[in-house]
Amino acid sequence: MNSSSVPSAEDRTISARQDVPRLPAAGPAPLRIGPVVVDPPVLQAPMAGFTNYAFRQIVRQYGGAGLQATEMVHARGFLHICRHHDRFPDRLWGVADEPRPLAVQIWDNNPDDLAAVGARLAHEFRVSVVDINFGCPVRQVTEKAHSGSYLLKYPERMGAIIRRVVTACDPVPVTAKIRLGCSRDSMNAIEVAQVVEAAGAAALTVHGRTAADYFKGSADWEKIAAIKPHLRRIPLIGNGDLASPAAVLSAFERYDVDGVMVARAALGRPWLFRQIEAALRGEPVPPDPALDQQRELLMHHFQLVCQRFGEQRGSILMRKYACCYAQGRRGAREFRTQVAHVSSPAEFCQVVQRYFPSESSSRRGGEETPAEPQSGSKVAESS
Repeated sequence: MNSSSVPSAEDRTISARQDVPRLPAAGPAPLRIGPVVVDPPVLQAPMAGFTNYAFRQIVRQYGGAGLQATEMVHARGFLHICRHHDRFPDRLWGVADEPRPLAVQIWDNNPDDLAAVGARLAHEFRVSVVDINFGCPVRQVTEKAHSGSYLLKYPERMGAIIRRVVTACDPVPVTAKIRLGCSRDSMNAIEVAQVVEAAGAAALTVHGRTAADYFKGSADWEKIAAIKPHLRRIPLIGNGDLASPAAVLSAFERYDVDGVMVARAALGRPWLFRQIEAALRGEPVPPDPALDQQRELLMHHFQLVCQRFGEQRGSILMRKYACCYAQGRRGAREFRTQVAHVSSPAEFCQVVQRYFPSESSSRRGGEETPAEPQSGSKVAESS
């Protein structure tokens, strides 16, 4: 990737948007997860199928994420692959060697399996944080595997899982991510938060929807903040609908949270974290890269994925990433339609060159209304 796609010193001098609120000059304090200092207190969410090593590298190039996370890793799947295929899951691509701090999120409902995988991550991979997923609402995880947000029905079982994983990972801190509850009429996040803390977790992340909400409606930050008075020692991290520096500043100003986690909004805008960091410091917010730079960044992402998975598989995997990069732009719908069928590097390059939104198309009609991810590019977020 050319240097033009990487943030420059000149970028950082651009005037901030007028609608971005201002925090006190010092900004929010660094977040501490056990011995791990997260500064700025802005975390990149684990998202299944998306936050792999290639994505994390690009986020790291721009900067601004205080703690990055892998995709969620299935504990039983991890153990099966290691035993029968003598390798690690693809979702641990790059983890052994990339910079720290780095969190790996795991999921399952078996304390023994989770503890075994947590121990390997902590002591063999030497990750900074092991996070346990109790928030995923996807049916394959909840109804079929009785994991993720399904376990919110059983706080005592959650406590038993966390205690086992904390012991296995010591001294690496263990955290948990939850939703407000399984449904609107069974929101038990305060009770669950107290169980999480009592079991020895070092931090708690709460997504402001219930599992039944999936990603519909708006995240309820009032209910996230209501958890804070019930925690005695561990930090509270809020998650949900943080799509701009203004939204993050508002979250810190209005709600009693120690940190925030940014998820879907960053998939096609990996520079969002550095914009947030600037806003938190009271500095001018860098603008989005020009569309030709975004196109170049997409091609760089494509190259990283193909280097790992091969050209044919990499081309297919990149369909969903490419849709994210075009999200909200004039011409994005046509681009999604075309890129959904590519199966080779030549086809991918041709579609990107011909259909990826350009400055001229944006000037002709402004932005296209952002749409939810399509079925071919659905974001299986961790919570």
